[in-house]
Amino acid sequence: MKSVFYRMLCLFLLFTCTVQAQQTKNDANINGHVTDARTEEHLPYVSITLRGTTIGVTTDATGHYFLKGMPLGEYLLAASCVGYRTVEQKVSIEANKTVEVNFVLEEEAISIHEVVVSATRNETDKKEAATIVNVMSAKLFEAISSHSLSESMSFQPGLRVENNCGNCGTTQLRINGLEGQYSQILIDSRPVFSSLAAVYGLEQLPVAMIERVEVVRGGGSALFGSSAIGGVVNIITKDPLRNSISLSNTSNFLTDGTPDFNTSINGSFVSDDHKAGVYLFGMIRDRRQYDHNDDDFSDVPRLNSETSGFRGYYRTGNYSRLTAEYHHIHEARRGGNNFDLPPHEADIAEYLNHKIDGGGLRYDFFSPGYKHRAGVYASAQNIRRDSYFAAEKHTGNYGNTADKTFVAGAQYTRAFDRMWFLPAELTAGTEYSYNTLRDVYTALNRSLSQTTHIAGVFLQNEWKNERFGVLAGVRLDKHSLMSKPTLSPRATLRYSPVEKAGFRASYSSGYRAPQAYNEDLHIEAVGGTLALIRLADGLRPEYSHSFSASADLYHDFGKVQTNLLAEGFVTTLNDVFTIEKAGEDAQGNLIHVRRNGAGATVKGVNMEAKAGLPGIFEIQAGYTLQQSRYKQPERWSDALPPQRKMFRAPDSYGYFTSSFSMPHGFKASVFGNYTGTMLVKHTRDGVDTEQDTPAFFDAGFKLSRRIRLSGLASLEISGGVKNVFNAFQQDLDYGRLKDAAYVYGPSLPRLFFAGMKFEM
Repeated sequence: MKSVFYRMLCLFLLFTCTVQAQQTKNDANINGHVTDARTEEHLPYVSITLRGTTIGVTTDATGHYFLKGMPLGEYLLAASCVGYRTVEQKVSIEANKTVEVNFVLEEEAISIHEVVVSATRNETDKKEAATIVNVMSAKLFEAISSHSLSESMSFQPGLRVENNCGNCGTTQLRINGLEGQYSQILIDSRPVFSSLAAVYGLEQLPVAMIERVEVVRGGGSALFGSSAIGGVVNIITKDPLRNSISLSNTSNFLTDGTPDFNTSINGSFVSDDHKAGVYLFGMIRDRRQYDHNDDDFSDVPRLNSETSGFRGYYRTGNYSRLTAEYHHIHEARRGGNNFDLPPHEADIAEYLNHKIDGGGLRYDFFSPGYKHRAGVYASAQNIRRDSYFAAEKHTGNYGNTADKTFVAGAQYTRAFDRMWFLPAELTAGTEYSYNTLRDVYTALNRSLSQTTHIAGVFLQNEWKNERFGVLAGVRLDKHSLMSKPTLSPRATLRYSPVEKAGFRASYSSGYRAPQAYNEDLHIEAVGGTLALIRLADGLRPEYSHSFSASADLYHDFGKVQTNLLAEGFVTTLNDVFTIEKAGEDAQGNLIHVRRNGAGATVKGVNMEAKAGLPGIFEIQAGYTLQQSRYKQPERWSDALPPQRKMFRAPDSYGYFTSSFSMPHGFKASVFGNYTGTMLVKHTRDGVDTEQDTPAFFDAGFKLSRRIRLSGLASLEISGGVKNVFNAFQQDLDYGRLKDAAYVYGPSLPRLFFAGMKFEM
């Protein structure tokens, strides 16, 4: 595998040098302006890009732009802006001439031609993407006043974020009814998000560093790892587009006055020739602990975090670009009681102190005409975690965890005007990932040491035009904890009889290796004892097969734009991983064992509807009906009969968001999440039970006003309420012997917030 990687790297560098040598300097320029079709006003900060190159600029505060030193030839020049339909114009660039190209953009509430990358790791028109790609952008983050990724992920069809611990507040993302371990979280298309990072990672990543999040449900592309069974979440960090700076603060207060303060500062700086740029971000968060049932033990943990980092680029040529990203996260969280004392003097304490450093380098190159595209990348992440878990004032229950991840790869894509019957893109690549995990709690008799190496190669071909699309690919992985390489084929079909209709069907296979996952790295208190998960001897890999079919329809009723999506999915799991209580160890810790069950099937339907009138309102709603069942009844406790129904998997859940633009810079939004009844485990006074939870509806609203201070500066003032009806769990466990895992429903009670954001 390593020799393949090195050969591809050498060929890539040779190809780059050959084409770069052909580039010449000239005095060819493009200038122009961009206006709004409805108001005829000039639009500031619109992205202007020369398709097939790395060249781009944004319009200034007056809506004008200038590009100098352009390559000669025929190109497409594109103007794009959030909330507007992208427009492209042909331009002929000649030496020693300046061409004027003006754009008129039309507002749109629902984007059909949005550019996404998560389908194939290449920029693709969303309408022609092989798989359905849902996009979460700043519009959603602002509408629901979210500060971390965990607050936003439930506002997409098939996705649900749940709280799994009343002491430390660990969360997990479920896609299409599958637990968090079945989904792959990427940062800038790279699988550097380790199992340890996934334990609290969704709450640790601030939206201040995120440009958008792309979600692919199901396996889809062979380019992503075989663990992408439930789906892929691709976190795209912000790119510097223009010189700007913003400062914001949001003050939140829980229903009893408990404060939660968030302050962020961000800056984007771009050189005059737009060859280099850097985006800097930083955020501080301070939240006090919250006790809902007045038992003097927290139900929402104390949280303090600082995040900082950057993303920068350097255009090494008209057809090449070097990108670098780095982020540092320091987070401390604690649940239990006696917060003014050291953790070992509390009756219950779950304390975690994370220090996370991660980043990556990527070099992308493509030839004139975009026939050849290639890239090499390397990403790394280092996590250090100090922790304490105890329910009986044990002085020795301190532990430490070290987690290191490294990923490197290369990818090459060749575009063909015609291959057999359709235009095609052939993609080949290789990827190597390394992770080492060391988790030590001497007093708990836990010393977990795990090192994994995964070497993979992939080959994929996509035939497509505006009407048809066929994607077929295969990925071969050699996992160090599995004796044989694993072959994972994936295929999708797309049929678009008209521009505003798309029908898709897909198949994908995947696996999970017999290793520790994020759930295994979390320790919880149950009735005064600590619960740990261990791997069964002889644990076998788990294999999956997923099928999906969807219809994606768009229609305009006058000026009102609408979109309707219906998607069915079925996933079968062979040798499915299950968890069974196995008694106590010599230290009195409660031991659960991860073992193989017979199998499971998860199936359901995702539905999503959107409607919007450009510049006036946007409404979006999604609903999921599903069924998660083991093929044979599985036992988790000797005190209870085996159970076919999967735990914490509601048969129905959904969401809605809406935003309204009003005169004088006012905006309003109303949003909410619905969670149907589900089966959860509960242990109280040593007795194991199973509970059917009530359904929950968590709604909120926000009102904001943007005030233009000058041509370059603006101030936004906002306020609102989350969880208006205070739909918080009413039967939380209580006291020193509480079951911290017995939590469900919204993660926070009613919350009032007020914010200010300054931009220039």
